[in-house]
Amino acid sequence: MSEEPTPELVEALYQKLKREAESGGYHLHPDVEFTKELVKGLIVNDRRYGYPSCPCRLGSGVKAQDLDIICPCDYRDPDLHDYDACYCALYVSRAVLEGEKEAEPIPERRPPLEERQKATEAPQSAAASFASLPYPVWRCRVCGYLCARDNPPEVCPVCKAKRERFERFL
Repeated sequence: MSEEPTPELVEALYQKLKREAESGGYHLHPDVEFTKELVKGLIVNDRRYGYPSCPCRLGSGVKAQDLDIICPCDYRDPDLHDYDACYCALYVSRAVLEGEKEAEPIPERRPPLEERQKATEAPQSAAASFASLPYPVWRCRVCGYLCARDNPPEVCPVCKAKRERFERFL
């Protein structure tokens, strides 16, 4: 298996994630040592699977099945809203960042694979009423950003999720 990520690589990704988080209104966990261990897990998963799946969840190795747990995962925003931290606590609320609250374990909200597969197979009922739109509407599965264009953007301008995290909305 591949070797341990170098401290330089971990630091570089940590700084990148921190910049992107802060520019998007998010915050990384204030315990830098803890956060860098999570960053190391992202690097390991990226090497293992070819994509940076959540370091606190077991990836399948099949990208199409794991799109919802590629960091930042689809559950980050609801977890931050409900629990002040995402599942692995890489991202935290301002209250946690400023020491007003502590990040605590939260329940897993990721549905089982069978439920996720059924959800993607379900027809989009609203799509029929918007059939006359000149462009398809794309939705970022991470933050909900919508855009109407021929193809989704390379990177979400709001949360920086990559193109494969977009789904056709309408």
